[in-house]
Amino acid sequence: MSKLSSRLNRFLICLALFLYGRTTLAQEKPLQIEIDPAVTFQTIEGFGASDAWSCQFAGLWPEEKKNKMADWLFSTQSTQAGQPLGIGLNMWRFSIGGGSAAQGNASDIGDEWRRQYAFLQPDGSYNWNVMPGQVWFLKAAKNRGVKQFIGFVNSPHVLFTKNGKAYSTDGNCNLNFDKLPQFADYLVKTIKGIKKTAGVELNYLSPANEPQWKWNGHDQEGCPYNNTELAQLYRGINDALVKNRVKTKIQIGEAGQLDYLYNNGNSTKGNQVDQFFNPASPNYVGNLSNIDQSVSAHSYFTTSPEEKFIAVRKKTAEAVAQIKGLRYWMSEYCVLGDEVLKGEKRDLGMVTALFIARLIHHDLVLSNATSWQWWLAVSASDYKDGLVYIDKNKTDGQVYDSKMLWALGNYSRFVTAGSKRVQVKTLSTGVPQVDVSSYMQDKKLVTVVVNPTANDLNLDIEVKGNKQSTVKTYVTSDQYNLSPYKQYQDTKQVRIPAKSVTTVISY
Repeated sequence: MSKLSSRLNRFLICLALFLYGRTTLAQEKPLQIEIDPAVTFQTIEGFGASDAWSCQFAGLWPEEKKNKMADWLFSTQSTQAGQPLGIGLNMWRFSIGGGSAAQGNASDIGDEWRRQYAFLQPDGSYNWNVMPGQVWFLKAAKNRGVKQFIGFVNSPHVLFTKNGKAYSTDGNCNLNFDKLPQFADYLVKTIKGIKKTAGVELNYLSPANEPQWKWNGHDQEGCPYNNTELAQLYRGINDALVKNRVKTKIQIGEAGQLDYLYNNGNSTKGNQVDQFFNPASPNYVGNLSNIDQSVSAHSYFTTSPEEKFIAVRKKTAEAVAQIKGLRYWMSEYCVLGDEVLKGEKRDLGMVTALFIARLIHHDLVLSNATSWQWWLAVSASDYKDGLVYIDKNKTDGQVYDSKMLWALGNYSRFVTAGSKRVQVKTLSTGVPQVDVSSYMQDKKLVTVVVNPTANDLNLDIEVKGNKQSTVKTYVTSDQYNLSPYKQYQDTKQVRIPAKSVTTVISY
């Protein structure tokens, strides 16, 4: 080798080391944030998921396997080593079916996994044993500490629809309003029956789901409504609840996407916050005794591009804030086709999990959601719609957890009901963009950090007026499932792994 070549090689090696050193220093530059517990925002009510559609079959699986599913979803227990057994959901959505399952193939809903049973039978009698799988999960949720239960309706029972089906033939409202009193009575009887036979009281009733869509595809139960029809529906159900002295609150909205709460056309199907909660509106129902002072919408179709992602959520918060005391629920989400993720197939890994964690962050921080609820708790599909997955088998098969499950757990397990979101400011410049939100529980601070970058980083947390001397972290990443990670004696240099969702608990 010539002297020139030798010198050139040494120069290149030194340059590489220099650049590596600079890169390493850049990576190690800490992310500095300031948390001010004195500046508070919404009070968190909880996190949840629904039992549609798979739980009707998953609840019939062998005890060991269905208990594993229930533990993953609801448990707040940990192993001796501190590993959480589950994500501690505290809200559970129970699907009050429209009776399509009893119709079988005549329902025109081809996939029996998307048909729904109902306690009300075609002959008008009630059978409280007809939904054993769903009821098993209902009881399992209660036994593991779930406190809030929501009964939701996709379609009125087929006995009360215009076409005798649980979907719309023509894309218009399918409820026969002449039978609204009977439909409302069915809902009251269902609420009472569940309490008597399962020991679970439904805190909330959501009588309509995504009313803006036509629901004429007959691939699942569904019913369209305009705002005037919804107001009539809410009033009729409210009358039945009052008459029967049922305390269950009616939860309004379940809008198909967020912008239906504040805009999206005219008052026919959009602008629902103003339509239902402004006393000047002809559809005002906010003063009815059993109407909950919350409005809900679904985060579908609003996650890209980035400008829309942020703007829609800010406008949602602004609209809800116009009505004093009104709360906002993000009550349903899974990954649909408009998302930035490539493909709609099942993903058990971190790519989708990081996307979901970032969405939760923005729904909580920008929209001020007090509740965040996933769509399917258990899925048998090759789709990004489940927290837990099972083989499409009615009686047995394999059970799979997902990183989406555990990433949601970074919020749901530790940001408990009653926590208040507090102000977070980023003090650093020139560090990778991560999403940080923080929540106060008495003197304990729960901070969730979504780090989608390929580099580990150090987090320096300054808590105004409140020094934190005990710090624990829990990580979801390729290697960890909501696992205990590291402990510290202060909030300086808290390690946040690459491509992770990390919960920092300090007090």
